[in-house]
Amino acid sequence: MPGTAVIGLQWGDEAKGKIVDILTAQQDVVVRYQGGANAGHTVVFNGQRYKLSLIPSGVFHPNVQCVIAGGVVCSPSALLAEIDTLVKLGVNVGKNLLISDRAHIIFPWHKIEDAMFDNIASGEAIGTTMRGIGPCYQDKYGRSLAVRFGDLYKPDFEEKIQTIAGAKNRLFNGLIGETDNSQMLPGIGIDIDAGAVFREYKGYADRLEKYVTDTTAYLLDAVDADKRILFEGAQGSLLDVDHGTFPYVTSSNSSAVGVCSGAGVPPHFIKKYVGIIKAYTTRVGGGPFPTELANDTGQCIRDRGKEYGTVTKRPRRCGWFDAVAARYTVRLGGIDTLAVMLLDVLSTFDELKICTAYTLDGSRVTAFPSHVDDLRRVEAIYETLPGWHEDITEVRQFSDLPLNAQNYLKRISGLIGKPIEMVSVGPGREQTIMLQF
Repeated sequence: MPGTAVIGLQWGDEAKGKIVDILTAQQDVVVRYQGGANAGHTVVFNGQRYKLSLIPSGVFHPNVQCVIAGGVVCSPSALLAEIDTLVKLGVNVGKNLLISDRAHIIFPWHKIEDAMFDNIASGEAIGTTMRGIGPCYQDKYGRSLAVRFGDLYKPDFEEKIQTIAGAKNRLFNGLIGETDNSQMLPGIGIDIDAGAVFREYKGYADRLEKYVTDTTAYLLDAVDADKRILFEGAQGSLLDVDHGTFPYVTSSNSSAVGVCSGAGVPPHFIKKYVGIIKAYTTRVGGGPFPTELANDTGQCIRDRGKEYGTVTKRPRRCGWFDAVAARYTVRLGGIDTLAVMLLDVLSTFDELKICTAYTLDGSRVTAFPSHVDDLRRVEAIYETLPGWHEDITEVRQFSDLPLNAQNYLKRISGLIGKPIEMVSVGPGREQTIMLQF
């Protein structure tokens, strides 16, 4: 069976969790392959709203195997809190969850590094969630100070913690007073207690051991067995560390290019890429945003769309749909079909605008700039379409949408060059229009 990947095409928060939940019924395995607890999905299942950060959205289907793959960086405390919350709400979390022994672990020192270095270079905060995600990836690629889940169960784990804590203490105390963020750190100096960290993480290891395994081997076996596998992305393609709006990005490959490396499956196995876009655009944190509406219109979209972070509760920046950015991420990810989310949020405007190109230094451009300084200088070129005021949350057929809503969707599809397969008109699973232009 071919694999399917669900990829966010904007700056994250595209409501991917709902589409994963819808598609999961047709799957055997759902895989989270990158990111950490800085990501969040809100899923409405049987009338109950659930907020997920690390556990794949397929957890609500007891016959589906959920996998946290090696490309994820994981806070054990955050993961256990999520498991405990789901269990209290009556969701089974047992043998249906596997955690890669290759996944890297977030420690207290990673959060300290987040606080120290967020804006040290540019003066503008990158927008980190302060959960230690970036520094954990930094240690992963630095190798010497990294810890993976498999290391929790090795006889030298305590010695490893002592060595790393000693190195981090020397680093941090040498930098105290050298960063604008030093006031965010506890006390005048830093003295990470290696013994306390070891005891804390040993407790996590004991609780999580039943889930930890070689998920790469598991997934390769699943591929050989023709299992149906869904790959669930976190964040969005414009936050990809290599191909997004660097440095205002996340610390992993959040576009489709990261699926195979994060999960450990061969590229030719994935035959379908579903791209998720909002009917408008949002982003969180710093960095340029060409279609941002820092006005009453933007606030209206924010309020109607409940645009506040699933994990952080931070208000999201809101703006008109950017077809230039979406066309870029569609090409980057080899996207086959689109799902347009939160169309119902726009059911209040007399006119809607779509960015079809940019002006950069007096020239019209349709390519998404590779450098953040160029993106900061662009001006959006808009096409105006008539809006609609009808409530569409009960619509289940494309032909029943207001004509202006139909034309809006068709224009987005035409500008991006890909068919729309699904349209969401509300948070519920049933509030989804299935179609394909």
